[in-house]
Amino acid sequence: MTRDVPRPDAQVHLGVFFQGVNYWTIWSDPASGSQISPESYRRVAQTAERGLFDAFFLGEGLRLREVAGRIHDLDVAGRPDAITQLAALAAVTRRIGLVSTTNTTFNEPADLARRLAGLDLLSDGRAGWNVVTTDNAWTGENFRRGGFLDHADRYVRAEQFVRAAREIWDGWSAGAAATSTDAPAWARPGAISPVHLRSSQFTADITPVLPRSRQGHPVIFQAGDSSAGRDFAARNADVIFSAHGTEFDDALAFANDIRARLRAAGRPEDDIRILPGTSIVIGATAAEAQEKAAWARREQITPATALAQASLLWNLDLSGYDPDGPLPKDDPKPQDDSGAFGAARVADAQGIIRRWREESDANGWSLRETVIHLGQRARGHVGTPQALADRFAHFVRHGALDGFNVSPYLIPHGLDDIVNLLVPALQERGVYRTAYTGTTLREHLGLRPRP
Repeated sequence: MTRDVPRPDAQVHLGVFFQGVNYWTIWSDPASGSQISPESYRRVAQTAERGLFDAFFLGEGLRLREVAGRIHDLDVAGRPDAITQLAALAAVTRRIGLVSTTNTTFNEPADLARRLAGLDLLSDGRAGWNVVTTDNAWTGENFRRGGFLDHADRYVRAEQFVRAAREIWDGWSAGAAATSTDAPAWARPGAISPVHLRSSQFTADITPVLPRSRQGHPVIFQAGDSSAGRDFAARNADVIFSAHGTEFDDALAFANDIRARLRAAGRPEDDIRILPGTSIVIGATAAEAQEKAAWARREQITPATALAQASLLWNLDLSGYDPDGPLPKDDPKPQDDSGAFGAARVADAQGIIRRWREESDANGWSLRETVIHLGQRARGHVGTPQALADRFAHFVRHGALDGFNVSPYLIPHGLDDIVNLLVPALQERGVYRTAYTGTTLREHLGLRPRP
């Protein structure tokens, strides 16, 4: 059996990703609640905890996304600072991990390490940090330094930042604070070590102000998919939030690549948990699930969103076009480096437009229908609870991944079907926990303790 199923005892790990700025969340449906109300966060986090999820994961948006200098007002935005929101959720949850997406480009180690350590202590060892970088100038304009880091320096700074944070978290040794009123001093002499940072990105002398939590450090998540990003993860991360979780062969190739990089970095190949971002659409039958997924896709790609995506591809202002009419006849304008939608401009726009035109002509699709079928798609799984449970069991027990970070397309009820229908199906197959067996995020994920 072990030969046929490489990881026969593997379990599915689940997190929920409450996105930052995005257009995937269907805010306009009558079933949707407020995107910024504390009640929505509480409802999602407590539903995930009822479903025995590992973590509640908050995205970040340091600046509203823009197109040609105009605010992209189709996005869901306006959410509070992640660490602030997670600290509030620590008071209304008991076990679920609380993961903050926080940027290394526009923060400093002494401040961010203290804030994350504070969340870890307030939650009694349930904090995580999704380490992200930024290299676009329009986000940098919000900050004193302005501009942006050179693309090649993003991970240089991020790696130095993570190492600095860990030094700060380790600045208090075990038993540093007095546990008895009879102790001669509140802190044991020599138990708190100053941190001296001297690197290409940081020069600082820091006295750590907080002790370590019961899990030692916040769990480190990382989501970069470039070769440099994967190497960074192999050297530093506990969990990878990947884009490779829809097709089994693609997921397995990614996992094998990460394991090779872990070995090259001198770490055990099972030292990282791989949790791809995904959406999950569930129906009582396969046909019902597909119908629901098609509805969600049409709600996500509104007429205005379709025009915005086409404008990005053509690098032209197409806001005056009819979304229910044909694709533009215009040739695309050469791509620039404006970073619209918070990302690099489209590669091979000519090739993509050629394919769009071929498919649109062959199927009689309008501009909006073309974007719905061929535009940027959310990664996801669609099916019945039983079929999805079988698929996910196959993925984890054959080493393609360790679970999923789920982005609900409706807030705050988007996890209900997953918790009420999919989780029991996974439990029936022995591939999902029936109760929390630990109290810290590190324990939920089955990670080795920090030294």
